[in-house]
Amino acid sequence: MTLSTKIDGKAAKAIGPLPDNHPPVNIHKVGILLVNLGTPDGTDFAPMRRYLKEFLSDKRVIEWPRLLWYPILYGIVLNTRPGKSGKAYESIWNKQRNESPLRTFTRSQSEKLAETMQGRDTVMVDWAMRYGNPSIESVLDRMLAQGCDRIVMFPLYPQYSAATTATVNDKFFEALMKKRFMPAIRTIPAYHDEPVYIEALAQSIENHLASLDFEPETVIASYHGIPQSYFERGDPYHCHCMKTSRLLKERLGWKDDRLITCFQSRFGPEEWLQPYTDKTVEKLAKDGVKNIAVFNPGFVSDCLETLEEIAGEAGEIFHQAGGENFTHIPCLNDSPEGMAVIGELVERELSGWA
Repeated sequence: MTLSTKIDGKAAKAIGPLPDNHPPVNIHKVGILLVNLGTPDGTDFAPMRRYLKEFLSDKRVIEWPRLLWYPILYGIVLNTRPGKSGKAYESIWNKQRNESPLRTFTRSQSEKLAETMQGRDTVMVDWAMRYGNPSIESVLDRMLAQGCDRIVMFPLYPQYSAATTATVNDKFFEALMKKRFMPAIRTIPAYHDEPVYIEALAQSIENHLASLDFEPETVIASYHGIPQSYFERGDPYHCHCMKTSRLLKERLGWKDDRLITCFQSRFGPEEWLQPYTDKTVEKLAKDGVKNIAVFNPGFVSDCLETLEEIAGEAGEIFHQAGGENFTHIPCLNDSPEGMAVIGELVERELSGWA
């Protein structure tokens, strides 16, 4: 009687010999799953509508009663917004790979993390999207098929919100509910105040500002917003954002008025977290500020909200209001600083597993 070749030595000792004619067994591997928000598969109307439907149907994202929201979503939003969003995506689309920058960067982060895991035969790294492809469930299935009985799931959001981190967890565990065999799970928590994250942001800001031929009078930390009502119901997102900004300001040694915190990407008629980035950029220019920089500490990778909304649209608003020099500081993406953050947090959660 021989043991299946798909079981490594440690696993063989753990489970002992298998009976004759037993099907191959793939176990005792640890999966690391990086999950980001999501991306459409293309910029045309159909893929944009499919993506927006999945995104805007999420009860964590839009908390309105379905009887109120669905007529608006299906009667207005999904008939008008796909065209507008498609044009916006087209302006930042990775033409070489025919995909969004978010997909490009998330794949690269996964590949670079996998490189650091070389030599650990029992560890595999993969990536997924909460909305769009590759789906969380499809990647989970692949991990289980390759023998992962332990999985570290990493929602790529530094600051926690129910509309981001929680919905990734929801979808992941929803997929697990369909499985007969469920692996052991660890989820990486918010890391808005982790020293490695604050240091990475500081280094990226310092390096970018050193490359400019002007000095910004004001630097804006622009976070994705959430409705004010979500915050009032107990979502800690605003507190996490403010703490990130405070720790970063302390690390950079800046005065209070050098770095200010704003919120972007509001949607619908509700009041969202303030101050709003677009209004602040406009006011700064009208008040005589000539040089500003904006960065997005809540985004792990550059995407539509950073490249089109900030680097493009916010820059235009600033110039039209009388500003002179505007610069967008890229997200950490797959830079050495960004990968140091991901790597350290993953290694912490792998403790005792790999």
